[in-house]
Amino acid sequence: MEKDLGDYRKSYDKSELNEASILENPIEQFQKWFYEVEKTDGLEEPNAMTVSTIGLDGFPKNRVVLMKKYTHEGFIFYTNYESEKGKSLENNPSTCLSFFWPNLERQVIIKGKAEKIAENLSDGYFESRPLGSKLGAIVSEQSRVVASRKLMEDRLKDLEKEYEGKEVARPKYWGGYLVKPISIEFWQGRPNRLHDRIRYTLQEDFNWKIERLQP
Repeated sequence: MEKDLGDYRKSYDKSELNEASILENPIEQFQKWFYEVEKTDGLEEPNAMTVSTIGLDGFPKNRVVLMKKYTHEGFIFYTNYESEKGKSLENNPSTCLSFFWPNLERQVIIKGKAEKIAENLSDGYFESRPLGSKLGAIVSEQSRVVASRKLMEDRLKDLEKEYEGKEVARPKYWGGYLVKPISIEFWQGRPNRLHDRIRYTLQEDFNWKIERLQP
C-alpha cells in the first residue's frame, strides 16, 4: 500500500512572531496566545495537548490529553498514576508537551519535569468532575489489558448502584501532574516555510533567555 502526500501543501500567512511583540515571560506569552486561540473559531478543545514520555521499554510515546490548568509554575493535567504514562513519569519525569492550534497556524513546545501536585489539589479537581467521570476513573485500570468492553460497562453499572446518592472519593492512584518548564518554544507558521520560532530557556538565575531559531 502506498499513498503519495507530496501535493499536500498550504501557505502559512495568518500572523507573525517577532522579538518586538513577545512578552519577557513565556507563561505570559502562552496565556496571550491561548486567549487568542479561544477567541478564534475552528478549534473545539484548545487545551488539548500531546504529552510525550519515555516508557519503561525505552521508547518515546505520545498521547493527547487535556490541560486543566496553567499557572506561573507550569502546566497541569490529570491521569491515573498507575497507567503507562504514570509509570513512565515515575521512572523518568522528563517530558514534553506540545500544543497545535491550526486555526492560527501555531504550535507551542514545552520541555520540562513532571511532578505530582498536592493531594488536596487533586481532591478539589476530582470533586468538580461529573459523576460519570469520577466513576470512570475507578472503573478503568488504565493501560491494562481487558477482555472486553462489556466487563467495564458492567462494572460501571455496579458502581452507579453502589454510589447512588453518595459522594465519590478520589482514588489515591488518580491525580494531577504539574509540568515545570525549562524550555518553551513558540512556533508561528509563515510563508515559504520560513516559520517564526522563538525559544525561551530557563537560566540558573530563573530568568528566561530568549532566542530565535531557524525554521
